[in-house]
Amino acid sequence: MASATSFYDFKPLDKKGSPVPLSTYANKVVLIVNTASKCGFTPQYEGLEKIYKSINATHPDQFVILGFPCNQFGSQEPGSDDTIQEFCQLNYGVSFPIMGKTDVNGDKANPLFEWLKEEKPGLLGMKRVKWNFEKWLVGKDGKVKGRWASTTKPEALEKAILEEITKGEGKAGL
Repeated sequence: MASATSFYDFKPLDKKGSPVPLSTYANKVVLIVNTASKCGFTPQYEGLEKIYKSINATHPDQFVILGFPCNQFGSQEPGSDDTIQEFCQLNYGVSFPIMGKTDVNGDKANPLFEWLKEEKPGLLGMKRVKWNFEKWLVGKDGKVKGRWASTTKPEALEKAILEEITKGEGKAGL
């Protein structure tokens, strides 16, 4: 998918293996997170759900989080797509979409993650994903606005997300 120029060009698979055109999320701010159920960072699901609900309460239908389960880091996401969904809902009340299990690095990496890494390399220009719960913020224009390490708590991203949502608002007549 070398010809992809925007987030909206991709169609990753959902939990049932069906393609989801990311163009569905056009004009929304999207937070992409590679997730895992058995990781030290797994409690971040709670923070993700909290900001998801909080932001959608004040800015309805303008923000979505997409979780992408990945088993490439310490085999910390061994379950099936159904098991992962159940875990997220029962343990953390996750209401944002959890996509199908995917690879984020290597020969079988999801093209979306190849694009995200190219658009916003990590520290020192590193292109690979280092661990579970790395996060990418995609603006309403389909461009990557930020990338954060696993150690960054979801709550710390709320300001950046809100800034992206409100970009361009209130500038009429200027």
